[in-house]
Amino acid sequence: MTWRPALSRGVVLHHDRVRDTDLLLLPERVVVLRGSAAPVLRLCDGTRAVDEIVVGLGERYPTAQVAAEVPGFLAALRKEGWLS
Repeated sequence: MTWRPALSRGVVLHHDRVRDTDLLLLPERVVVLRGSAAPVLRLCDGTRAVDEIVVGLGERYPTAQVAAEVPGFLAALRKEGWLS
C-alpha cells in the first residue's frame, strides 16, 4: 500500500503573520518550522504519495536534494505521530 501522508488528527499547519513564521500546532505543543519544512508539509494532504511529493518539490526546487531528504523527513514526522 502506498503511503499518502497527511497531518494527523489534531495537528495544524499555521502561518503566524505577525512573526512571519510557519508553525505546526500540536496538542499542548507548538513546533516552529524552519527552512523548507512548511512547503513540504503543505503537500501532505492525503492525496499525494511520497514519490509524487518528491517529484513536485524537485520541479519547484531543482537544485535541492529533495529525493535524498524529503522521504526521511516525512518518515521522521510519521514516527513522531505528526503525520498519518
